[in-house]
Amino acid sequence: MSIIKLMESKKNLVLVGMMGSGKSTIGTILAKKLKYEFIDIDNKIEKIEKLTISEIFEQKGENYFRKIEEKISNILITGNKKVISLGGGGFNNNNIQKKILTNNISFWLNWKNSTIINRIKNNKKRPLVTNLNEKELKKLIKLRDNVYVKADYKVDCENLTKNEISEKIKEIYEKL
Repeated sequence: MSIIKLMESKKNLVLVGMMGSGKSTIGTILAKKLKYEFIDIDNKIEKIEKLTISEIFEQKGENYFRKIEEKISNILITGNKKVISLGGGGFNNNNIQKKILTNNISFWLNWKNSTIINRIKNNKKRPLVTNLNEKELKKLIKLRDNVYVKADYKVDCENLTKNEISEKIKEIYEKL
């Protein structure tokens, strides 16, 4: 296979992880470095629905959100040469997960529980955690971590800068 053909067929790079793990921030940096399109699934949902994620949860419920998340994610994770930030719960969906693991390269942005809890507690933009105490947040993180571990690569982000995290992912991705 020629180098040009190989470059044309680069799979999408999908970032998974808890809300507050930096998927959107790291994704933006990576897309610029790789000269790829950046897609933030939650932002796309908000644009299509003309509501914030919190408003969707509040007005239409979590089930509605999960259905729209699956539909939009499955459309946007096709193709190649994109950096995609998946919503925190998106990888829990078996259909989304299967498509990501089959046709894309996934990276789990992993942090200590305390880091994630500090980032997401008291954040009104995150409807799933608005009313959770620390013990409940830890339980949610543990449940999600059991799913995120299925990603192709785990990136331990603690004590790294945004640029160090994105560079680490870029190096792994470019060797594939």
